[in-house]
Amino acid sequence: MKIGVFCSANNNIDPDFFRLADELATWMGNNGHTLVWGGCNLGLMQQLGKSIKAAKGRCIGIVPQIIEKGGRAFQDIDIYIPCDSLSDRKDLLLAHSDVIIALPGGIGTLDEIFTVAAAHTIGYHNKKIILLNAKGFWDSLITMLDDLQSKGVIRGLWRDYILVANSVDEAVSAYLSTDMWEN
Repeated sequence: MKIGVFCSANNNIDPDFFRLADELATWMGNNGHTLVWGGCNLGLMQQLGKSIKAAKGRCIGIVPQIIEKGGRAFQDIDIYIPCDSLSDRKDLLLAHSDVIIALPGGIGTLDEIFTVAAAHTIGYHNKKIILLNAKGFWDSLITMLDDLQSKGVIRGLWRDYILVANSVDEAVSAYLSTDMWEN
């Protein structure tokens, strides 16, 4: 399976989130899955790259030119896909992934989550997003989505396409070990 991961490219965040990224990427590599991600050498993105390679896994990096020009691209990418912009990056990440996992992240990660979710509601794809809600990171987003659902402004049930897991083990046992993913 090709697993897309959205996450922070910041270094100054909770160390537990780096351990979470390591655990996820190590599981992916040990189980023959491919990481599809933004290919940056900062923050959780860098941790994912290091950990998937340490576990002898493969990675597909979708890297905007501005990241490459700034010297912020991860250096050990198996399949390097350059792109022009963040919009292109989102489209390519979605196209190359069977499922998406959102680790802790900021505005860029939120943008990625909602782009994928909105495209799902319109019918462009049937792919799911898993919010990896370690330490309750996504609790406020989940509350907001529940509130929007109760107000009738979300098409369908958001929990049908945005799934929540509180740990890597929970994500693996509840979602990643199934055959429900679009190919």
